[in-house]
Amino acid sequence: MVGFKTPYHQESIEQCVAPAHYSQEVKEQVRATSANIILYYKGYDTSPLEQYVALAVVAGALSNMGAVAVLNESAHTSLPAGVFKSQELGKHSLEMLREGFPLTSLFCGFVKYEVEDIEGVWMRTYGADCFGLPDFAAHAQGHHEGQKYSDIFNNVLRYLLESGAEMAAGHTMQVGKTTFMKLRDPLDDEYYLQGPGTTLVVELIEEDECNAH
Repeated sequence: MVGFKTPYHQESIEQCVAPAHYSQEVKEQVRATSANIILYYKGYDTSPLEQYVALAVVAGALSNMGAVAVLNESAHTSLPAGVFKSQELGKHSLEMLREGFPLTSLFCGFVKYEVEDIEGVWMRTYGADCFGLPDFAAHAQGHHEGQKYSDIFNNVLRYLLESGAEMAAGHTMQVGKTTFMKLRDPLDDEYYLQGPGTTLVVELIEEDECNAH
């Protein structure tokens, strides 16, 4: 843990704060901060999830000393630091962070953005490569589908993390009673989906379409 009595890089703040899902009031507080602390893991656990959990616990403690938000640059997202207070998470806070905390809340960011001259909204994860997993992206009809895709991405990432299974372009997976997701690589003109690791595009199809393939 290293602290600095200077504002954090504004570009990095915007990358993590602008797409995040909490109030504008708190976001303005983050932008106005005049000091920052960098947390990094130096323990012995090789699990990326356990490392994130350890850092989240420290972030929760720092919120009692005035920390406003936790930024995850690799995930392009952030959350208010108070979310990680032990009293907020309950007496089983470690289990909550390991098993009940949505990966797409902070550990793997969920970002929505509009692309010029393209209808709808692209939604994707960032930071899954830190877990050795692919990121996922989908072209949604609008912002109203955000929760649906966030849940799908979170459930799939959690499944891959816990099972050790692998997914690649051409694979399909059932994500609803009659709904499947079909995976493909980004097209050449979908340059905005590239990097930093592997990104797979999710296309939702119904059971009859899946059987046809």
